[in-house]
Amino acid sequence: MKTIDLTAPLSVWRPTLLATALLLAGCATPPPVDPAALAAAPDRFREAPTSPAAAPGPDPRWTEAPPAEAQPRGAWWRIFGDPALDALAERAGAANTGIREAGARLARARALLRGAEAERLPQAGLGGGIARQAGANTVNGAVPATLGRVGASLSWEPDLFGRLGRVRDAAALDAAAQAALLESTRLLVQADTVQAYLALRATDSERGLVRETVAAYRGTLDLAERRFAAGEVAEIDVARLQAEVAATEADALALDRRRATLEHALAALVGEAASDFAVPPVPDWAAALPTVPPGVPGTVLARRPDVSAAQAALLAAQARVGVAQAAWFPSVSLTGAGGFASTDLGDLLRWSARAWSLGALLSVPVFDGGRRAAGIADARARLDEATAGYRGQVLAAFREVEDQLAGLRILSEEAAAQGRAVEAARRATALSDSRWRNGMVSQIELLDARRSELRSRRAALQVQAARRQATVALVKALGGGWDAAPAEGAPRAPGAGAAPAQTPAPALAAR
Repeated sequence: MKTIDLTAPLSVWRPTLLATALLLAGCATPPPVDPAALAAAPDRFREAPTSPAAAPGPDPRWTEAPPAEAQPRGAWWRIFGDPALDALAERAGAANTGIREAGARLARARALLRGAEAERLPQAGLGGGIARQAGANTVNGAVPATLGRVGASLSWEPDLFGRLGRVRDAAALDAAAQAALLESTRLLVQADTVQAYLALRATDSERGLVRETVAAYRGTLDLAERRFAAGEVAEIDVARLQAEVAATEADALALDRRRATLEHALAALVGEAASDFAVPPVPDWAAALPTVPPGVPGTVLARRPDVSAAQAALLAAQARVGVAQAAWFPSVSLTGAGGFASTDLGDLLRWSARAWSLGALLSVPVFDGGRRAAGIADARARLDEATAGYRGQVLAAFREVEDQLAGLRILSEEAAAQGRAVEAARRATALSDSRWRNGMVSQIELLDARRSELRSRRAALQVQAARRQATVALVKALGGGWDAAPAEGAPRAPGAGAAPAQTPAPALAAR
């Protein structure tokens, strides 16, 4: 039988100890993430506009930018060329309560990271105290004595199996996720602010149109009342016009209520009380309708902060599996203390009262009733949950981009069709008005023509508003600012151009 010499010098045991440590450290390595469980980025967006001669694969006009999940999204709202909108978006980015909450969560995550980093460093402290205790036994019994102590202590836990390192890595990934979520919150808040403002301005335009129609109806009503007084028309014609005027005035009041609601929503987004907040109406308001280049799907994954946050959460969950596995392995703590101790306070700081100690504590888990195994199972389940969450976030990102690209394409076609309908309705109203004034048609035909024109013009305004809303939603789906393409038609306010690229540029760069 072969025997093991426990009295052999450390140099004999060193290779065996090193091999054992490496083996145990390898056992604590977290499992890899299955690539099949992650969503692959398609070559291109199906709804992205392409020329017939375009080659298959990613659009060659654009290239992927470096990851910029924690970079500011840029002042992308300037593409609409409205200084009032610029000011509101910047106020929302600075004062919104949701952004402040996200900033506080990031500060907490960074504090936890500093705490995890501190666990890997030696811990030192100073201490002292005075205690009254029983002394040595004598023939007269125990003699009480006062013991004074003053000294320093030092402790350190070597990270032999990588547990503390993985705790620190997980905390760093948590901080990265919170930084990305802060930018995601800022992007969402500013996008909501822009959408609320654009909806308010669209409501202003629709209110102007409805009130213009009310004025036209009243003019017609005045004429009908004069004709009724002269006996030229029946009373029922006057009653029909009165009903039409009242119904259209009710529509105008409903738009007033909607505008007030949107104004209050803007107040909450910029962090102000609704009672002290107001956005003055702007007559004949118009904004640029920009063309947003979607780029390639891989760029969305690099730029969207919520996708980056989900990825960091996945990697943090993976690191915590290694932390849970490392709980099975031995832990070593090195401690040391030195100072002075004496029962006579006058001799406390004499050299003869010195005291010191050195120690090493080895702790090996043997039986815990399944607690550590349950911890590993919990960590693996959290990793599976984070993997599914990351995949879902990626698929949601691609879906949102495709939704807005399809919406913009269809809305563009709808706007062209609605424009033709408006022109035809205006022509029909003009002809009906002329024929009615000359007594060639009944008042019912004129009212029908005006109702049709009002419906067409309101529908055209709503389509334009929907196109602006879809543009903002596409910017949000793409992850923020980009190098904007020229806008369609509407002029821009002086000094309101595309948002500048960040460094490193988080946007798409034209080749």
